[in-house]
Order: sequence, then structure tokens, then C-alpha cells
Amino acid sequence: MSNGESDLMVDRGTGKTGSRSKPHSLLTWSVLVVALAVDVATKSWAMASLDDRDIDLVGSLRLNLVRNTGSAFRTGEGLGPLLGLVAIVVVVALFRYRSRIPGRWGAVGIGLLAGGAAGNLVDRLFRDSGWLRGSVVDFIDAQWWPVFNLADTWIVIGAIILVVVMARQPEESADHSPVIG
Repeated sequence: MSNGESDLMVDRGTGKTGSRSKPHSLLTWSVLVVALAVDVATKSWAMASLDDRDIDLVGSLRLNLVRNTGSAFRTGEGLGPLLGLVAIVVVVALFRYRSRIPGRWGAVGIGLLAGGAAGNLVDRLFRDSGWLRGSVVDFIDAQWWPVFNLADTWIVIGAIILVVVMARQPEESADHSPVIG
């Protein structure tokens, strides 16, 4: 594939050609920035408002400030530096391969996944004990599920979107020509 071909794609629905990577790249970046900003803002609010109290919302749902130095479900305590490096690799890989994920929904999924990973990475980089040793701020507590934050929510929603998008993408076969023998 030449340099010009990567930006020119054929819409399978209409058969029209056009440049789709730039608008989708802009959409990916926009979703990432909004997801990251909302995550950072809610974590800042949680740290200022929930340090000495919990807020009951509906049923078992409450807001409860927890600092997590481990991974998901509060496992892997003390693995913050490794998890921070993994998050950096994930964000870079998502952006490197974003052109392989088709459509607007693919761009939204990548933006959410990268925005969530970046949100938790910001915590690991700048909170508490310093670079890559910080704890992630969690504050959404269902009381029957581990406490989480919006970055975790963005990661899960983004991953679900990408699974659906990839499952709906037609498989590309290498060669449909008949075998002559």
C-alpha cells in the first residue's frame, strides 16, 4: 500500500471513495480529550469532597473515596509502576493501530479506551508518592462490586465498542481466485 492509499478508503455501503482517516482521527482525539477531562475533573471533585465522608445515591450505589495502588479489583497492590508503563504502551499502541479499526464507532471506542487508560495513568504519574508510584482515585461504589472511577468505565465501554465493531467487520480473505491445477 502506498502512502496515499492509507488515507483513501472505499465506503462499503455507498461505494464512494474519500478520506476518512483524518475525520476519524479528530473524533478519536476529541473523545479521548473529553473522557480524560471528565475523569480528571470527577477525581479532583472526589478528592476534595469525599475525603471525610461518603455520599449515598440510589440503592447500594454510593460515592466513597478509595486510593488504589494496584490493578483492577484492588489486586496487585504495589504494581503501580508496572501498570503505569503498561498504560503508556496501551495508549501508544491504540493510536498507532487506530487506522485498522473501521468507522466512527471504532474511533469512539479507541478514544474511550485511550482516554480511560490516560486518566488512570495521570493518577499514577502525578498523585501521592510521585512518578508512576501514585495511586488511582476510585470513588464509585456499588458495594457489591469493587470501587471504580470514570476512567474504568470509559475503558470497559470502549473495549465493548471495539469488540462489537471488530466482530461486525467482514473478514478479509487473502485470495478469492479459483485454483487452477
